[in-house]
This record gives sequence, C-alpha cells and structure tokens, in this order.
Amino acid sequence: MRPFIALSVLLAWPLAEIAGFVVVGRALGLWWTLGLVIMTGLLGAFLMRQQGLHLLKKLSQESQQGQVPASSVIDGAMIVVAGILLLLPGFVTDIVGIALFIPLVRRFLWSMIGKRVVVVGPRGKSGFSRPSGGPRETPNTAGKVVDLDEEDFHRNSDPNPSSPWSKGIDRDP
Repeated sequence: MRPFIALSVLLAWPLAEIAGFVVVGRALGLWWTLGLVIMTGLLGAFLMRQQGLHLLKKLSQESQQGQVPASSVIDGAMIVVAGILLLLPGFVTDIVGIALFIPLVRRFLWSMIGKRVVVVGPRGKSGFSRPSGGPRETPNTAGKVVDLDEEDFHRNSDPNPSSPWSKGIDRDP
C-alpha cells in the first residue's frame, strides 16, 4: 500500500507543479510568473539564512545551559527542507516551503510524524557508539574499549593453562 502512495505522490507532484504554472501564467502572464518564481527562490535563500542564524544562536544557548537541543535540531531540519522547497521552481513546493517556515506548522507536523521517529543517543558516558555495520553491543556492557593495532597485540608464548581464555586456542610454534 505504501509504495503505491509514494508512487502516486511522485507522479502527481510534477503534474500539480505544471498545472500551477499554467494557472498562474494565465492569470499574471509569462514575465510576472517567471519573476514570482525567481522571487520565491530568493525569499527561500533569505529566510533559510535568517532562520538558520537564529537557530544556531538558539542551539548555542541551549547547549551552554546544559540542555539537549532536540527541538532546535528538528526545527533546523525542517527549516532546511523549507528553504530547499522554496529554492525549487514551482508553486506547490513554494506553498509547502512557506508553510514549513511557520513555527506552528512545524510543531503540528512534528506532532504527527514524531511518534514514528526514534532517536537513539550514544551509549555510555564517552559518547562512543559503534558503526551500524559492526557487532552489536549488549545493553549491560560497562567495560572500557581498548583499540589495539596488530603490532600492539601479541600472544604470550607460555599462556596460563588455568585461564578460560587459553582453551581452544591454536598455539603457534
């Protein structure tokens, strides 16, 4: 069902943009339509810069106060998407982009999709997290991570036979 919806949106979006150009072009004329498209692109760049600078100040203040700036990061991501939509030519993308610059719309949209988003922070106090392709950590790992190069690691030629780690290891001659 979901791929059908995504395919429908991908096919309907350009058609809606073309229809928007035709409607606005008939109402305003060719040059006013082109001017409006260029102006919305410039408006998107201006708003993205202005809102982005404001957001950076807010992120800095929240992090200096020791708060986790989760809502600021989400707002920032939506502002970037809004700016990109305004930079793209088309009236449907412009309407969606302008709507995303409104904080109330961003909060409403996040309340709708935020339930489905899972944010996973780094484990431990060090901020270290394994890459997604690596082995999985168990939740109760509390030891230190020691990173050794091949030259740093060597086997003891006379291992302790009572050690559980020495069992089943092939010994090199």
